[in-house]
Amino acid sequence: MHGGRVAVVGGSIAGCAAALAAARAGADEVVIYERAPGGLQDRGVGLAVRDERYAELEAAGYIDATMPWVRLTRRTWLTRDGGDRAGRRLAQLPFPFRSYNWGSLWRELRTRVPASVDYRQGAAVEQVVPGPHGVGLRLADGREERFDLVVGADGYRSVVRAATRAATAPVYAGYLAWRGTVPAEALPGPRTAWAEDEAATVTFPGGHMIAYRIPGPHGVGTSANWVFYTAPPPSAAAALKDPTSLPPGSVTDELIAHHAALVERHFPPYWQEFVRLTPRAEAFVQPLYDLAVPHYGEGRLVLTGDAAAVARPHVGSGAVKALQDATVLERCLRSAGTWEEAVGAYDAERSAGGRAVVDLARRLGRAQVQATPDWAAMDQGAVERWWQEAADGERCFGGQELKWPGRGVREDR
Repeated sequence: MHGGRVAVVGGSIAGCAAALAAARAGADEVVIYERAPGGLQDRGVGLAVRDERYAELEAAGYIDATMPWVRLTRRTWLTRDGGDRAGRRLAQLPFPFRSYNWGSLWRELRTRVPASVDYRQGAAVEQVVPGPHGVGLRLADGREERFDLVVGADGYRSVVRAATRAATAPVYAGYLAWRGTVPAEALPGPRTAWAEDEAATVTFPGGHMIAYRIPGPHGVGTSANWVFYTAPPPSAAAALKDPTSLPPGSVTDELIAHHAALVERHFPPYWQEFVRLTPRAEAFVQPLYDLAVPHYGEGRLVLTGDAAAVARPHVGSGAVKALQDATVLERCLRSAGTWEEAVGAYDAERSAGGRAVVDLARRLGRAQVQATPDWAAMDQGAVERWWQEAADGERCFGGQELKWPGRGVREDR
C-alpha cells in the first residue's frame, strides 16, 4: 500500500512506532492524536528488552544502540531468612536484557517520527466510526475527520478497540503492582550488596519485588526501578475491577499502609531501606489486567500495543510487543495491494502471538504471586525447575520471536 491517510490514536511508545511504520510504508498523511496535553517524557518507569528481541527490532530500524540503556545479565532470587543485610540468595538465573527508562525511550522514538507526521497533543478521540471505505473520528472538541486506516495505539482503555465487533474489555487479575524509582546515588550501602547488572527479586508469601537499574531521567545517569507485586486488602479490591490506575500522589492511605506492612514483615533490611527511599508522592500503583483480543485488525481498523493485548508485566514484553506490532504493520502495508489485505495479513500474524504472551503472563503471575512456593525451602535447583515450568521453557519470556519474510514461521525461543 502506498498513499492514503492514516490516523494513529495514542502517541506513546506504541503510537510513535505505529506512525513511523505508516510513514515508512508510504502513507501520504499520518496524524497522531495524543490525549495528554503535555509531553510523556516524565514517565520514568523501567522496562526491559531481551537481547534477541533487541537484535530483531534494531534490524527493523525501530530501536538502536544510541538510545540510553543499561546492561542486565542475571536475576537473583532472595529471601529474608538468614543474617545477611541483603537477604539470603536462593538462586541466580540468566537475565539477558537491556533496560530502558520509559520516558527516555518514548522521547527517542518521538524524535525518529518524520517531521511530516502531524503529532497533535491534547487531541482526545471520543468516538471511532468504521465504514466500508474508511473510518471516521469524532474528537472531543466536536471536529470530525476521516481516514483510510485507523491504528489503535491508545492503551488498555482503547476507544479504537471499543469500535470493533468484539470490543473485548480488560479483566482484573486480582493483584497490583506498586512502582517506584530511586536515584543510583541514593542507594543504601554497601555497593557490593547489589551488582549493577543484577535484577534482584525479593520473595515473600503472596508476591515478590523485582528491582533493576535503568537510565536516569532524560537518559542522564542511572536510577533503580522497582516493581512490587501482591494482592490488595479485600476492602480495596472492589474499586479496582474496572480499568483504572493510581498515578503518583493518588495512592490511598490504605494501600500505602498495606505495602509498608508487607515490606516491614518480609523484606531484608537493605531492601526495606531501598523501598523507603521512594517518596510517597512519587510512588504509584498499577492494577493488573488481562486482555487478548480475538483479532488485531478488522475492516480499516488495527490495534497495537496494549490496545490489543494487555499482559501482566512478569513476561517482560510490554514495549517489545508494541514495537513488534509496528514492525509487522509496516511490512504488511508495504506488501499488500489493498487496505483490507494489509489489515488481514497483520491480524493473521499478530493475533495468536498476543494471546500466547497473555497466557504466559497469567501463568507467571500465578507462580510468582497468586500461588507462591515455600520460598525458604527453595535452592538453585528447585528455582531452576520451578522457573522452567512456570515460564514454559521461556518460549515467550521477553517476547516472541518475530517471523521474517522468506524464512517461514520461526519457532519461539
